[in-house]
Amino acid sequence: MKLATERSPDPDGRLMVVSRDLSYAAPADEIASAMQHAIDHWDHVARALHALYRRLNAGELQGAVRFRPEAMAAPLPRAWQWLDGSAFPNHGKLMQHAFNLPPLETKLPLMYQGMSHLFLGATEDVAFPSETDDIDFEGEFAVITRAVPMSCSADAALSLICLLVQINDWSLRAIAPVEMKTGFGWIQAKPACSVAPIAVTPDEFGAAWQEGRLNATLEVRRNGEQFGAVLSNEMEFGFHELIAHASRTRKLCAGTIIGSGTVSTSKFREAGSCCISERRAIEMLDFGEPRTAYLRFQERISMQTHVEGHSVSPFGVLDQRTVKAASSRP
Repeated sequence: MKLATERSPDPDGRLMVVSRDLSYAAPADEIASAMQHAIDHWDHVARALHALYRRLNAGELQGAVRFRPEAMAAPLPRAWQWLDGSAFPNHGKLMQHAFNLPPLETKLPLMYQGMSHLFLGATEDVAFPSETDDIDFEGEFAVITRAVPMSCSADAALSLICLLVQINDWSLRAIAPVEMKTGFGWIQAKPACSVAPIAVTPDEFGAAWQEGRLNATLEVRRNGEQFGAVLSNEMEFGFHELIAHASRTRKLCAGTIIGSGTVSTSKFREAGSCCISERRAIEMLDFGEPRTAYLRFQERISMQTHVEGHSVSPFGVLDQRTVKAASSRP
């Protein structure tokens, strides 16, 4: 099943079902008023949403309209909690090199709690205060969970995953190392994330969804030129294991979003990267210095996922432009 959120005067938007080929959409707000409502009551509404989805794909809905990505907000425009992991070991190794950091002495998943009260839609301009903050993108996948009990096992966590999404976790690289050295969490270095327009139930992926991992290729383009086409088959911890880690000492509310961290591969020289900082780290290894500049205003970043056997990108396309934020200072 594929779901989306249409923009509306309500900040949580209007829940929509989207056809498998992303051609058509139909309102689902008579079943659940918004995505968060659907997730809160998943046991009661999932069957009705699936039935609506089947009718949409069969061409049986009179109220179906052409799917318009530009009319969509993020699938979950605001969430109770956003926890981002770092589950691709190659990315961590390259970041340690880029920022001259010592190796981490832990076998536990890495995770931080980020900003969750706003997620940007897939076609919105993304505003930043300054180019000198070193604007970077990070392509990754994430899951949206049902309510998770404290100390949930990884096996039990698999059944609590409602939906998968594709995220651009924007980062400000000039600020990140300063905040990291304080020992507290990121605030300024991690502005609002962007999310591709479609949220997808795990069953849609068939054999590509195995052991809490999505086997797919994440393609990233910068100003129309391919920056990376990275296979996600080197994820060290599955999403069920990330959920178990996050829930060890706390319950997780329905609608918690948990990210994989930047998709990365040890075959980076052939596949490229899903963020600029990783490419700069590779250039430091190869040439002794970084050569790829961070983003400037008016650049365009697009991301889409390719899954074997799928004729379209299941999450739709993230396609956004960086712009200068309007100053509120006198």
